[in-house]
Amino acid sequence: MCDFNTLDDAQKLHYHQILLNAAANFGGKNFFLQLLEAIRESKPHPLIAANREFNIGLGSIKWNKVIFNDKLQLLQKARLNESKQNNLLPSKDDKSYKKVLNLVRTLKPIVFTVRPNVKENGSSFIFQPFDIIDEETTKLNPLFDALFFCSIETVKKILNYEPKA
Repeated sequence: MCDFNTLDDAQKLHYHQILLNAAANFGGKNFFLQLLEAIRESKPHPLIAANREFNIGLGSIKWNKVIFNDKLQLLQKARLNESKQNNLLPSKDDKSYKKVLNLVRTLKPIVFTVRPNVKENGSSFIFQPFDIIDEETTKLNPLFDALFFCSIETVKKILNYEPKA
């Protein structure tokens, strides 16, 4: 998803609607982008927080399982190949296949809840890190990818996308 320019119009529109809906549920595009900026500025990466939450003045993200740094590093490596092969899982012949499969099995049950601090700004929304298409195809959830990995410029492009008439 982070390679937005290479997507076809239907995929662009699909991701635009997903992110626009999430932004609306967090108080609008501006608040959503502020959340992303705070996540990008946070060191170490917020996903490895032992308390399983990330807070800023506008709201919070909470999840139900600790993610260790080795899993985060493997995820970052695997997501680079996802756009090339249209699948997070490498081919079964690849020596990293088993590690990535175990990563997916470990992180799949995690549920992320994103809540604005002021209820009038929007309702909360939840998502999981992966979309399991079938036994051999797994993709990163677009919200998970946008919140924790894509560049802010790319997310802005997706949020402001206008389909061609």
